[in-house]
This record gives sequence, structure tokens and C-alpha cells, in this order.
Amino acid sequence: MPGGANPSTPNPRTRNKIQPRQKVVVALFKYEARESGDLSLEKNQEYEVIDDSQENWWKVKDAKGNTGFIPSNYVKEKKLLGLQQYEWYVGDMSRHISESLLRQEDKEGCFVVRNSSTRGLYTLSLYTKIPHPHVKHYHIKKNDKSEFYLSEKHCCNSIPDLINYHKHNSGGLASRLKTSPCDRPAPATAGLSHDKWEIDHNELMLLEELGSGQFGVVRRGKWRGSIDVAVKMMKADTMSEDDFIEEAKVMTKLQHNNLVQLYGVCSKSRPIFIVTEYMKYGSLLKHLQYLEKNQSISQGLLLDMCIQVCKGMSYLEKHNYIHRDLAARNCLVGTENIVKVADFGLARYVLDDQYTSSGGSKFPIKWAPPEVLNFTLFSSKSDVWAFGVLMWEVFTCGKMPYGKLKNTEVVERVQKGLILEKPNQCCKEVYEIMRKCWSHLPEHRPSFRVLIEQLLSISRSILVD
Repeated sequence: MPGGANPSTPNPRTRNKIQPRQKVVVALFKYEARESGDLSLEKNQEYEVIDDSQENWWKVKDAKGNTGFIPSNYVKEKKLLGLQQYEWYVGDMSRHISESLLRQEDKEGCFVVRNSSTRGLYTLSLYTKIPHPHVKHYHIKKNDKSEFYLSEKHCCNSIPDLINYHKHNSGGLASRLKTSPCDRPAPATAGLSHDKWEIDHNELMLLEELGSGQFGVVRRGKWRGSIDVAVKMMKADTMSEDDFIEEAKVMTKLQHNNLVQLYGVCSKSRPIFIVTEYMKYGSLLKHLQYLEKNQSISQGLLLDMCIQVCKGMSYLEKHNYIHRDLAARNCLVGTENIVKVADFGLARYVLDDQYTSSGGSKFPIKWAPPEVLNFTLFSSKSDVWAFGVLMWEVFTCGKMPYGKLKNTEVVERVQKGLILEKPNQCCKEVYEIMRKCWSHLPEHRPSFRVLIEQLLSISRSILVD
């Protein structure tokens, strides 16, 4: 076209003015604003994302034009929502946690749909009291027409349609689908609010003592009278306080379903308080010992606990964090039998030589690999060794590794390459993974990322989904 621009060539100035479509998210949980810069969320409502440059707290706008920060793990992008919009979908929840959740509800026909251990497939878990209370698991299958079914006689175009059908017809199931668990707990937030890591002592109400240890007394507490927290009251002169406070600013941003969330610290007065999420059932060690005394424990449940710890440790490994004191006593158990790794990185700031030196009386010798015993060399691979010992603790329901052997005898055994014996409840495949964790040379030990895949593979092969 003479004298004019080619109409097929976009004008750069015009192109720069085109605004990308805003990201829209849907609230999966209700959230009450805690600080002036926060925005409250109403479950199932849509919000426009203004700024998602920070991983854990996003700035959004609601339908009325109000803006503020919200926890990113409370929302899901609308176009990626999929099954998450339904109350009955529980994502990656394991078989054993789903059973625990449904038994707790104790309602005929209560059900959830979860991701199967085989990627891309789904399982329906259904609670029935007939002929006695138990949970049945059904694979949701797909035919060559891409229709979903639980029984080939009753096929549907989508999983929601299938669920709706079985809400009205048992169609070969143990019971008609009636209800899904309500009021599932909202996840912990990374810090108590956007960019908040320093917590005012006066906003904490201290309640009963939960335990005590190397660092001090731990008490249950309430923040601003409503949010359950655990408060670790640090003993004087037990840690390098200034270094830890700096580190705490970073640690509040670490967030994973299998890590105990650090909410922040009270550092303006002494003693220093470390404030974390509250875990209802306490340490994994005591929980295992309780379960052994009070109910039968399946190998699948024990394996699931190990997988959960491994997922938390894989996240730390990915972010170049070393735990240094991984053991069953330093993992906690919460509602729905979720297991989380606690106290990661704290050992680095201890001032007590009896704890930090491999020759000290308080040093966790029985969880330490040769390079730590000989040279105090900590790495993710020393955490892998400790994880192998933790697996042994889990499969012995909380027994002490190496029994009554003295620390000097344990060191001697480890130096000679002698390892812990196979627990009775443990299959040879699981024990083989423990053995890999106890390879004498750190470079021969698997990463946590690899361990997750190996443990999930065993879970798929020896256990019913």
C-alpha cells in the first residue's frame, strides 16, 4: 500500500499498550486480614492478582476494588483450578491419611477423591459402617471413549458427573456417596502476615507446657487470642542469638506441607521466643510409641510417615538448607496424621560445646555419619544418613537406635561399617533404602529427591492404593 504502513505489520507503539490478561485466583480457604496491609479472603470468591513477585504473599484486588496481601497457598489460579473447586477433592492426600480423616468423621457414605499413587489417576475413598466401620478404596477408571467409571455399567463424561451420579445411586459401591469431610484445616501461612517476622510478646497468650529440650521450654500459645501457636522460650546463653534472628527472617519464608512453619520471633526482650505453628499430637517419636501401645500399625502407615518426612527434607535440600539434627524426636504430628519436620537449622546456632562437638555428651551420635563423627562435616548427605536412622525409628515404633550401646561403642561400630539391623515390621525393599542412606561415603548416598521416588515406588508395588 503506497505511502502507508503494511497493515499486517503490528505497530510497536500499539503493541506496547496491549495489557496482558490479569491472573484471576479463587480462594480455597477463608482468611481474616491480620495487619493493615492484608486483605480478607472469602472461600470460593475470585480475586485479581496485582503482584505475585513474592512466593508466599500476593497482592490482590477483590470484587469491590479493595486491595491487600493474602497468603498465596490459600488460593488457586482459576484456569488451573480443576477438581480443587470441589470439597471432596483432597489432592495428594495418602491412602492412610484419607482413612484417618474419614474414620474421624465417622459418617456413613463419607468420601474423598484423591490423586492415586500412579500419576494422572484418581482414587475414591469411601467410609461405610456395613457390616462394620471401614474404608473402601476404588480406582476411578477411564474407558476408550475417555469416560470415567467406577463400575463399567455407569460411565460419565467427567469425574464431577461421576460423583454426582453415585450421590444418587450406589451403583455397585459399598454405599451411596453422601458427604465429604467438612472444615478441613487451612494451611499454615509463611509468617503471620506479609513481611512480618518480629512478633510482639504482648500479642501472645502462653498456655500449657508441651515439653522442654536443649533450647528451652515449649508452650502452647494463642496469637491475638485466636491463632494456635507453639512458643519455644529460649534458655539464656544457649544460642548465638543475633545470628539466629537474622536467619529467622529468611526461615519464615520457607514453606512446605511437611515442614513446621516458623511464624517469627520475639526478639525485643529476653528470653527470645521462637513462634511456630502448633502440632496437635506432639513429637513423631512419642506418637509412634503411643500407636504401638494403643492400636495396630500397618506397614503402609509407617511408610507414609517416612515419605512425608522425606518430602519435607527434599524441600530443604532444594533450598540448600541442612537440618543437622534430623530424628523422630524432631518431627511433629498434626491433625489428619500429617508429619512435619521441625527445628531445621537450629543446631547451627547452639553455643553449648557438649551439643555441637561430636565428642560432647549431648551430641546426637546415633544419627551421625562417619564424616560428622570424624570431621564435623555437615551436608544434605549427612541429613540423608540421619533420615535412614529415622526410618529405622519409625519401623521399630520409636525404639532407641543401637539399643543400650554407649556413644563410644556406636562410634566404633559406625567406623567399622556396621549398621542397624532390619526391623521386624520392615520389608527388604524398605530396609535396602535404609542401607543406601548409610553408605560410608556421602557421595554414594541418594538425594532426598531420589529417595522420594524410591519410597513412592515401593508404596505402589507392595501396598494396595
